[in-house]
Amino acid sequence: MPQVASVGILVADVVAYPVSAYPERGICVHVQRMELHVGGCASNTGLALAKLGIDTVVVGKVGDDPFGDFLIHELNRHGVRTEGIRRTREAGTSSTMVMVHPDGERSFIHYMGANARFSPDDIDWSLLRGCKVFHLAGAFLMPAMDGEPAAQVLQQARAMGMLTCLDTTWDATGGWMHTLAPCLPHLDYIVPNYGEASQLTGETEPERIADRLLDAGVGTAVIKMGDRGCFVKNRQQAFHLPAYQVEVVDALGAGDCFSAGFVAGLALGWELEQAARLANAVGALCVTQLGATSGVRSLQETLAFMRRAERATPAPASGSTHQQSHER
Repeated sequence: MPQVASVGILVADVVAYPVSAYPERGICVHVQRMELHVGGCASNTGLALAKLGIDTVVVGKVGDDPFGDFLIHELNRHGVRTEGIRRTREAGTSSTMVMVHPDGERSFIHYMGANARFSPDDIDWSLLRGCKVFHLAGAFLMPAMDGEPAAQVLQQARAMGMLTCLDTTWDATGGWMHTLAPCLPHLDYIVPNYGEASQLTGETEPERIADRLLDAGVGTAVIKMGDRGCFVKNRQQAFHLPAYQVEVVDALGAGDCFSAGFVAGLALGWELEQAARLANAVGALCVTQLGATSGVRSLQETLAFMRRAERATPAPASGSTHQQSHER
């Protein structure tokens, strides 16, 4: 029986490294590496969860094409359950050309493909019975799911006893809060990155961002802040956790792997701060290798990395975390 359902966008990533500049028209430039990787929020998070030892089912839609074959094969190879992935001949598998700059930052050319056709009707709820966490990954890149349909899906997941969690992407349509608002009252957790969360709320301070999300109905806001770690707030507590320091090779997938670490903590029944520390560690290890999930380690290896890192860098004083006993 799966512990987590990772539901949403599935993408095949063609990754080139390093790319210092886009080539001029008609010019060919060479890179050191070009590889095909699993990408997309739901597939990245699901694969990372499986590497952490969490029994996970991925739910989404791919085309009836070689990229779809690749995604399903790779997810299966890592122990992810793929019975929830639907295939279609009406669109190709979503794919992205990823150009990794020498400092690890990336640029993208994206084809939405089958993700644009993924809808609530594609979810086989019988496969999700007994899951502890329902993670909807890739908001704003699923036009047949985003908004009210996603709200209904989250409501159904809660009715089945699952914790609900949602991860966002950049909203190229500009809908932001107008699109996402119906979902927020049905979310136990939301895990956007700082830029997306700021666009959603119109705020720039992490605590004010979190307050806006809580006021809109979210149970706990977890703001991913890259090399600044994460900020977490609910109606009982608020805290910032610094990032683990590593050498960055490729930042691709770091946010999805952070989400995987956090969701793993939820599935294991860990306390909120413990889950957020694991999230920081999984996100940090992700960026040490090329590709969205290549750097993810087993739970035991990740915990060992955390112990080594925390011995090398003393934990911040308790004053950096403030508790709130009052209800907002």
